[in-house]
Amino acid sequence: MGEDRDRRALGLLGAGAALGIALAAWGLAGSGDAVGGLPEGAIAVVNQQPLSAEAFERFAAAVAGERRSQLGADERRRLLERMIDEELLFQRGLELGLARHEPTARRSIVSALIASIASDAEADEPDEAALRAFHTDSRERFTRPGRLSVEVAFVSARGRAENESYERASEIARRARAGEPLPDVASALGDVPTAPLPAGLLPVETLRQYLGPTAAVAAERLEAGEVSDPIRGVGGYHVVRLVERTEGAVAPFDEVRNQVRAEYLRSLGERALARAIDDLRADSTIRIDDARLDAP
Repeated sequence: MGEDRDRRALGLLGAGAALGIALAAWGLAGSGDAVGGLPEGAIAVVNQQPLSAEAFERFAAAVAGERRSQLGADERRRLLERMIDEELLFQRGLELGLARHEPTARRSIVSALIASIASDAEADEPDEAALRAFHTDSRERFTRPGRLSVEVAFVSARGRAENESYERASEIARRARAGEPLPDVASALGDVPTAPLPAGLLPVETLRQYLGPTAAVAAERLEAGEVSDPIRGVGGYHVVRLVERTEGAVAPFDEVRNQVRAEYLRSLGERALARAIDDLRADSTIRIDDARLDAP
């Protein structure tokens, strides 16, 4: 039982490794005046590197929540020893250059740094005026896609030759273009689809689900009243006639306020990251081998 608990604790500790990387990246692991021989805010020091008491308490709380019981002094000490083990392994990994040469470690550090920059930028809650202005200025983010009303004829390719199925579908398209109602021609020459398309104006995603992606794209490109060529899909051919199209419209602010807030905060994080990268580039020396870059 104790071994199982230790394994769960080690798993939680591993899950928190990204936090430790982020703290190390920003130099936030601990500093300040010494308290009881340790830097302020530290619960331990490993090779001059403070371990944050706050991080330890979060780790201990996660383990206690997993076990659904309070931790005793001996258990807390074992958890701290786990943190020390992780710090020793982390320091050794840095000595070996894993942070630079191991792709997984590089991605973890970069991801943690990006998350930290975005988190700082997104910390302040935006006011209503800022959200409404963002909704107005970024209309494309909140525009609902248009809807299509279509008529569809289906010719099955099961139980008949491929060329016969195609010729039937072509004849349906020809007669519909000549003015015959597509449902009438479909009734005479077509087959009943496995899942009939719902009536009325539908989002393109619904057309994809019923007709397949190729037929949905073809329907999007039609003008009102236009009839498509036969479109091969799963099980046979579709012939589509566009009856009506409604253009996309911007969703009212009050209906998408939560989405506006999320997009607004995301945009703040994106801009903060762009500024941080610009600052890093301005303070860095970068040289590029143009000859090798331009080589075929």
